[in-house]
Amino acid sequence: MTRPVVGIIGNHYLLNDDYPAHAGGMMNSLAVSDVAGCLPLVVPADPRLMSVEELLQVCDGFLLTGGRPNVHPEEYGEAWTEAHGDHDRARDAITLPVIRACVERGQPFLGICRGFQEVNVAMGGTLYPEIRDLPGRDNHRMPPDGTLEEKFALRHVVRVEEGGVFHRLFGATEVLTNTLHGQGIKTAGSRIVIEGHAPDGTPEAIYVKNAPGFTLSVQWHPEWDAANDPVSRPLFEAFGAAVRDWASGASDGQKRRA
Repeated sequence: MTRPVVGIIGNHYLLNDDYPAHAGGMMNSLAVSDVAGCLPLVVPADPRLMSVEELLQVCDGFLLTGGRPNVHPEEYGEAWTEAHGDHDRARDAITLPVIRACVERGQPFLGICRGFQEVNVAMGGTLYPEIRDLPGRDNHRMPPDGTLEEKFALRHVVRVEEGGVFHRLFGATEVLTNTLHGQGIKTAGSRIVIEGHAPDGTPEAIYVKNAPGFTLSVQWHPEWDAANDPVSRPLFEAFGAAVRDWASGASDGQKRRA
């Protein structure tokens, strides 16, 4: 039986500082394949290569990955500054309309780090350019040195609302996560429900209110050790179940409507 397809949103990179490439982290593909039980398909997110409508037809669900480039602040009505860092307008042009379409169609997506931020922006929210510069906030960025294991190590607690969707998924109101991000939610977008926070108040877990499909997004990186981590595994398993449900209903054309 063919597995449902999850489009893994890729990022633009310069290899050796001069060769342009699209890529997606191997951990994302492994989590989609081994834990979610879906077929991973890395998407070179660029409107010159594809339309949003084509992507919605090819993919049953989407993994909105993390990445060094940030959402361009013009997407939420602010001017770019040095603090906003690097950006990827081509990815913005694909992911933001994909998110809005998925919300309306009920097509599932899982947002991770930048993907979490994209979901908020797509729904009309704004972002802080640098969390660590805010009074009372911690430094959530990836440690600059150390092994990959040390960089992705679990570093802080996330508290989720009792009785909420994340509590039911994790079976706990406090979970331990890693943290590798610079930006974060400033104002929540329309219909964005924030159910989880870091100890310093930074939003960490969200979903879209009254959306017919799976819209869970997290600010941390659950793709790390997803098969073994007690927080990551149920998140990817639930996402995979939602993708299979969509694919099953979409097979007769009832759900796949542009």
